[in-house]
Amino acid sequence: MSWDKITEQQNSASANIDENSTLEILSIINNEDAGVALAIQNKLSEIEAFIKALIPRVKGGGRLFYVGSGTSGRLGVLDAAECPPTFSTSPTMVKGIIAGGYDALVRSIEGAEDNPTDGAKAIIDYGINSESTVLGITASSTTPFVLGALEKAKEFGAMTGLLLCNNPPKLEYVDHIISIIVGPEVISGSTRMKAGTATKMVLNMITTTLMIKLNKTYGNLMVDLKASNEKLWDRGTRIIQHLTDLSYDDSLKLLQSADGEVKTAIVMEKLKMEAGDTREKLNENKGSLRKVLDGELS
Repeated sequence: MSWDKITEQQNSASANIDENSTLEILSIINNEDAGVALAIQNKLSEIEAFIKALIPRVKGGGRLFYVGSGTSGRLGVLDAAECPPTFSTSPTMVKGIIAGGYDALVRSIEGAEDNPTDGAKAIIDYGINSESTVLGITASSTTPFVLGALEKAKEFGAMTGLLLCNNPPKLEYVDHIISIIVGPEVISGSTRMKAGTATKMVLNMITTTLMIKLNKTYGNLMVDLKASNEKLWDRGTRIIQHLTDLSYDDSLKLLQSADGEVKTAIVMEKLKMEAGDTREKLNENKGSLRKVLDGELS
């Protein structure tokens, strides 16, 4: 077995893990996981550079695509899928592309990641262009599907990035490298563990920061959520209640009158405006609830 990749190396802390008790195994895993956040902290400048380049592209109508296989692909699809209910984004703003297609979300598709041509074809199929941003996700840094997708994306003029957990390669078709070195896994090569945790954390950071900069929050409240189920109706109602003097029941009625749009409901109450005028006011201020309220109530 080749040990040239960090993700394939053996971890000395878990070399005899099959001889340990259950609690000892849990302690080893937990101790290894504790270093993931620190590894990310050491690479915040790389994450920042990618996000700062991404923000104006998305503001201009560009889309963000994640491309990965296996665990990496599943995490990309997961992060993309959580943006619309959390931030009321269009389902097309952030998209996840996984080698093997959506069947690969629930089962292993053998060989799906091995062909760079398939990655290139996915870029074509999704209509990726010069306004798009494509972030490849691969713990090992060598997944052919991902690299093929990035190379094709760059041919179309897209901005490209690569999130990995190994020493960064030199690829002329990648604009931004985010290299999170978490060290060898507890089970050698099982990158669903520390590498997967690091990937999930970084993707959360990317989309959360992006959405904050797109005025999707007010302070740390997700005021741009669109109530679409019982939990979100309750959360939206409590946000309105927190930001106004209304009771829970009155906040719920207001949210219902605003078609489940929390920001719209808040402005309707604060500025005593109708829903249509409120939406126009928010659009004029690029969706910033803070600008609308501070501008009118100062």
